[in-house]
Amino acid sequence: QVQLVESGGGLVQAGGSLRLSCAASGSIFSINTMGWYRQAPGNQRELVAAITSGGSTNYADSVKGRFTISRDNAKNTVYLQMNSLKPEDTAVYYCAADRPNYPSDPVAEITYDYWGQGTQVTVSS
Repeated sequence: QVQLVESGGGLVQAGGSLRLSCAASGSIFSINTMGWYRQAPGNQRELVAAITSGGSTNYADSVKGRFTISRDNAKNTVYLQMNSLKPEDTAVYYCAADRPNYPSDPVAEITYDYWGQGTQVTVSS
């Protein structure tokens, strides 16, 4: 079993920064790709960023140049550094992890086998 716990969310002004963390525990040897999704009220959950075990990354067009995903395998933790935040970034952010199985497309939601509870990010204007 794998558990994911997000932290680092909060309330910031437009133009500010936050760093989200997601710590994995349990059967940590059963994780390949990790990703961040977000969901705003009335919207579908969307991919923000993903990172494979080898370090390859994917980003939503709306966050390229502003957000950076990284991981520390020794700490079993994935991070999302969010800079130049905009009000439209307001959402619940979810951490997700993929087991070494199929499907395995990093940008497909169905790929992910484990999900955190989410952390709220609110950006005021």
